[in-house]
Amino acid sequence: MKRERLDLDAYPFTIRPLNSEEVGGYLIEFPDVPGCISDGETPQEAIANGRDALKSALLTMKEFGRGVPRPAATAAASEQWRQRVPKSLHSRLVARAKQEGVSFKHAGRHNDRRGLGRRKAS
Repeated sequence: MKRERLDLDAYPFTIRPLNSEEVGGYLIEFPDVPGCISDGETPQEAIANGRDALKSALLTMKEFGRGVPRPAATAAASEQWRQRVPKSLHSRLVARAKQEGVSFKHAGRHNDRRGLGRRKAS
């Protein structure tokens, strides 16, 4: 019997910080596998724990003869990334946005690509 390999990296996930009422840390969810969630103290730990949860969920679905959901196409991803940053970085992004006359989101995206404070003077 041929054993099918599970491509865990193909499944998109969302990760968000948990607030203090939720005990803190980070929550990871896999939208293509309803109910498949995990958490961790750091984003990296949440991702590692999430991969374990995803593998267990998919193997359990296979074991009980349930259809294993296919991962969504990456083109359908929301392109959202939420991340807590140090207050000092946030302050610099706010100042940069104000200085350049753009929105905070625009400044964050733009500076993420080029590295805040690493731009060479022209």
